[in-house]
Amino acid sequence: MKHASHWPEYAIEAALLGLFMISACGFTVLLEHPRSPAHLAIPDPTLRRALMGLAMGSTAIGLIYSPWGMRSGAHFNPATTLMFFRLGRVARRDAVAYVGAQFLGGALGVLAASLALGWLISDRATRFAATLPGPAGVPAAFAAEVVITFVLMSVILRVSNHPTRAHLTGLCAGTLVALYITVEAPLSGMSMNPARTLASALFTRDWTALWVYFTAPLLGMLLAAELYVRRRGHAAVFCAKLHHRNEQPCIFCESRGSPSAHGTFLQQPSLYPPSRHRHAAT
Repeated sequence: MKHASHWPEYAIEAALLGLFMISACGFTVLLEHPRSPAHLAIPDPTLRRALMGLAMGSTAIGLIYSPWGMRSGAHFNPATTLMFFRLGRVARRDAVAYVGAQFLGGALGVLAASLALGWLISDRATRFAATLPGPAGVPAAFAAEVVITFVLMSVILRVSNHPTRAHLTGLCAGTLVALYITVEAPLSGMSMNPARTLASALFTRDWTALWVYFTAPLLGMLLAAELYVRRRGHAAVFCAKLHHRNEQPCIFCESRGSPSAHGTFLQQPSLYPPSRHRHAAT
C-alpha cells in the first residue's frame, strides 16, 4: 500500500481527537460552569465527575466504533501510537504522521470549542477542560497517570488480541475512561494523552507539570506492552487497531480484519522481521 494513500487515516486521527476535545469542553461547561443549570442542580462534585466520566467514556466508545475510528484504528493518542510503534505494528512514517495529526487535531478541537463557547470555556472553573495535578501534588499525578495508562493498555492488549472478545475493546476502553474520570481525576485531571493535555494548555497558558502528561502516559503504556509481550510474545499482538473486525482497510496489517471460518482473526505478518521487533523504535 503506497504511503500517500494513508493521508485519510492521518486526517481521521486529527478529527477524532478534535471531536473528543470538543466533547470534553462542552461537557465541562455543562457540568462545571457556575452558572450552568446542571452545575446548580448537582452540587456534589463526585456525582458531577461521574456524569463527566459517563459522557467522555461514551464519547470514546462512539469514536472507536465509528466508521472513522474503525478506519484509522482509533488511537487519537500519541502514547498509544508510539506504544504500537514500539511493538512493531506501526511503520515509522505512519507513527510520525499519526502523532503530528493528533496534536494538531486536539488543538483545533479546543479552538473550535472556544469559538463556540466563548467565555464559558475560558472561565476559571472550566479552563478549556485542562488537566492539571490535584492537591496531592505532582508526584501523585505522575504515579496516577502511569498506573491508569498501564491498566488501560493492559486491558486493550488482552481484549483486542483475543479471538472472540476483540469486538469489546472499545467498550472496555470507554468504561475505564468513565471510571478514571470519576475516581482518578482529583489526582491528575485524568489525561492519559499528551496531545489532549497540550491542547488545553495552549489556551490556558498554564504549563504546570506538562512534562508529567508527556512522560507518564507513554511510560505506563510501554510498561504494559513490555509485560504483555514478555508473557505472550510479539506474535500475540495482532494489529495496531483497537477495532479490527470490520470491513475498513487497515494501513497497519493491510487486511480488512475479516474473521476466518472459525471466527478468529487471520494472523497478519508484522511490519518488521522478528529480529527487529524489540528494536523497532530505535
